[in-house]
Amino acid sequence: MAIALTLTLALILLISANALFVAVEFGFLTVNRDDVRAAGSEGDRIATTLDGSLARTSTNLSGAQLGITVSSLLAGYLTGPSVGELITGALGVSGMSEPAARGIAMTVAFVVVTFLQMVFGELVPKNWAIAAPMRVARLVVIPQRIFMAVFGWLVTGLNTTANVVLRLLGFTPQEEPGEARSPEELRASAARSGRQGAMDPHTAELVIRSISFGEHRAADVMVPRPLVTFLRDHTAQDLLDTVAATGRSRFPVLGATVDEVVGVVHYRQALAVPVDERARTPVREIATEATVVSEVMTLDPLMRLLRQTDLQMAVVVDEFGGTAGIVTLEDLVEEIVGEIDDEQDRASRTHEWVDDDTVLVGGMMRPDELGAILRLEIPPVETVSTLSGLLSEAVDRLPRVGDETELDAHDHENRDDDDLPTRARVRLRVESLRAHRAEQVRATVLRDEPEAVDPDE
Repeated sequence: MAIALTLTLALILLISANALFVAVEFGFLTVNRDDVRAAGSEGDRIATTLDGSLARTSTNLSGAQLGITVSSLLAGYLTGPSVGELITGALGVSGMSEPAARGIAMTVAFVVVTFLQMVFGELVPKNWAIAAPMRVARLVVIPQRIFMAVFGWLVTGLNTTANVVLRLLGFTPQEEPGEARSPEELRASAARSGRQGAMDPHTAELVIRSISFGEHRAADVMVPRPLVTFLRDHTAQDLLDTVAATGRSRFPVLGATVDEVVGVVHYRQALAVPVDERARTPVREIATEATVVSEVMTLDPLMRLLRQTDLQMAVVVDEFGGTAGIVTLEDLVEEIVGEIDDEQDRASRTHEWVDDDTVLVGGMMRPDELGAILRLEIPPVETVSTLSGLLSEAVDRLPRVGDETELDAHDHENRDDDDLPTRARVRLRVESLRAHRAEQVRATVLRDEPEAVDPDE
């Protein structure tokens, strides 16, 4: 009986060892390397040790696999002599024959040990490491270092053999997992760093905007044609008068129709005309040839193109060759740094807070721009690009004052116990109209749904 109790204690230690190595495996795979380095740079010695171990992730995972395999095999080997013998002894007291008692005892022992091994040796440490990777990795790195110091020679031999087989199959072994991150992962990392204080929130927002910059198109950032002031049969003096009236400095110049943009003119070109000739000098004669781009052009090449042009403005055309709007270098810069408040801001970009959850915005604002103001993630809408268009699509007609619709949103600043963003709703209401479109929209955040967002949605 004493031997059986001793072996049972050894079995418990083996299950604990299995749990340790499972925690090493999942902790090392899920911990954020940037967080580890940041902690190490602040003088955290355990984090520095962990960073060194993560530099040899493949070898350490091989060591963890060796520990899991050996502890599992030994636990299975000891099941009969330990738990099985204890149960056999208990059944023997009841008068059951020894063969029957042993058969029942071994079956029960196998079920019990398998249950304990799966729950406490596998699932609990795995789920804990996934839920708190930094904490778990810090706890297990020292025991893992000791294990590798003792059995590193064996792990290295096994790892080398595995790498030879891998090369024979045509693959190149890697010591560390690839650190390349998708745009979604980079955005999530920046958002998490901003929330946790590892990065200034404004810097985090700048990083997120910069990552998202190349995913937008000219149509997403342009000033739509109805909001553009065009010149046609105007003179240099008319141009200066228009500059004084609008506060803008550059204007597209039309030919016979609005879809024929013959050039772009800057007020400096009008000032270069002698004063006595301005009233009779057509703007067409002083205009610069217009840069024309497709509405589907992405912003990275568009930025390079506008930086090469003198007037830093391009005319955006749709798939049919018609004028869709204009885009300036300032529009692109605002996509990265946010709205630039100056005298030439577009009215559609302004917003006015009514209360903590309600804001008045321009109807020509994009849903993602509204999301940035509300500090919510509003999923993109493929069919329309503005709030006015979204409202019109929701009611299936031209919008009217009082029309409403609601949007799904993800609140990354208010997260649930599993660190998932919670759901929110944004109600849009038309406040005023202009030329058959919503000129002003009231956006109200509804925070009555505590349900978390499924990351696979």
